[in-house]
Amino acid sequence: MEIIKELIDFILHIDKHLVQITSQYQAWTYLILFVIIFAETGFVVTPFLPGDSLLFAAGALIAGGNSGLDIWVLAIILIIAAFLGNTVNYMLGNYLGSRVFKPENKVLKLDYYLKTKAFFDKHGGKAVIFSRFMPIIRTIAPFVAGVGRMPFGRYSLYNIVGGFSWIVVFLFLGYMLGNVPFFKQHFSLIALGIVVVSLVPPIWAALRSRFSHTAA
Repeated sequence: MEIIKELIDFILHIDKHLVQITSQYQAWTYLILFVIIFAETGFVVTPFLPGDSLLFAAGALIAGGNSGLDIWVLAIILIIAAFLGNTVNYMLGNYLGSRVFKPENKVLKLDYYLKTKAFFDKHGGKAVIFSRFMPIIRTIAPFVAGVGRMPFGRYSLYNIVGGFSWIVVFLFLGYMLGNVPFFKQHFSLIALGIVVVSLVPPIWAALRSRFSHTAA
């Protein structure tokens, strides 16, 4: 419970934590943010790490002029982190998928694997790109794409487009709006709002799917 409280505190007060990180680690902040974004997108077991709110807060911090960070350098570094993270996640799914989803497996059934493969054959490109803007889903999607055996070249193209769009949108949104008085005074609410709004699409899709199955 203590870890969960600390994580929630980090997400809600991420602007203050980033100020502490940059003042203490200076240029090493680039590496710290790289690792967070890489892990959040690269390992299916770490979807709880901050993504959208972290990017927004980093952009706002740089706009303040006291971080010592360069917005363009950070954007390039984080785009690389997002691309590499999803690539690793895809490869893990590609490697483990056929080994995990077996006829005798009662939890991860082979039927799930076949449906996943069919989904990414039909909607894979849009799923990879749009999942970038959905917490938790963006961590799971590349693994599922690997499980579904989506061609790596095709996946990489959508991975680049999605990763680039995600980093640029949230990082520069924070850079442009972060120093507006309203955003500075209510940053905790803004961070929470970003998380909530980002979670609405996958929750809505899950509810629609459940009710459509029930109706059928």
